[in-house]
Amino acid sequence: MFRWREREPGVGPRFGVDWAITDRSGGVSAGSYASLNLGGHVHDDPVAVSRNRSRVARALDLESDDLQFMRQVHGCDVAVVGSGMPQPSQAADVMITDDPDVALVVLVADCTPVLLLDRTEGLAAVVHAGRVGFTTGVVEAALSAMGDRGARDLEAVVGPSVCPRCYEVPSDLREAAAAASPAAYSVSSTGTPAIDVAAGVVDQLQGAGVAVTWLPGCTREDDSLFSHRRDGVTGRFAGLIRLLPPEGAA
Repeated sequence: MFRWREREPGVGPRFGVDWAITDRSGGVSAGSYASLNLGGHVHDDPVAVSRNRSRVARALDLESDDLQFMRQVHGCDVAVVGSGMPQPSQAADVMITDDPDVALVVLVADCTPVLLLDRTEGLAAVVHAGRVGFTTGVVEAALSAMGDRGARDLEAVVGPSVCPRCYEVPSDLREAAAAASPAAYSVSSTGTPAIDVAAGVVDQLQGAGVAVTWLPGCTREDDSLFSHRRDGVTGRFAGLIRLLPPEGAA
């Protein structure tokens, strides 16, 4: 179920965190979506998706309704959510909360999932950073929105995504990505223009003073992860983050 997970309780006045990256295992979906597809928009059986989400929620000590999803559109808009609030109705590729009773979810199948945390202020966020969002400023939008809410000491986990060996693009798209971050400029396995979105995201985060943990792996090369570029019709894995209350909090 989890490719990577860390659960760290709050210490003193600082918030803890339960954050994770899922993989394909441990679900009930079949065929191209096997088995832990969490995407409800990819034409999988809705009952199977619901059961998959319920399994992940239980692992986080939550109910299915406590998982907060975005309507991701490769943009830079931000949604702020909390317990008892409906799923964001507007399109958003950044979602923020200060509520330990929800878990934020970003869905991916080649794009770069980013989890953001400020343990002092008690703020968490997820970011959906595909090529378009990365080049048009979704990381900056997330950092700005977190800063507006008081975040000053951010750390990030950047999850697996398609690697530049497998992400051939026209040269003009590579130039656009390199304009957002020179670290994104790359070459594919066949020597053609390519983009390293994750490297560009990490460069932008580190340039803003964010401490980054970058998890290895290429979605196209790793069958344990969903990849649209590899399979076409496929499911979605997720990055998730839940705040945990400070030590001694009621």
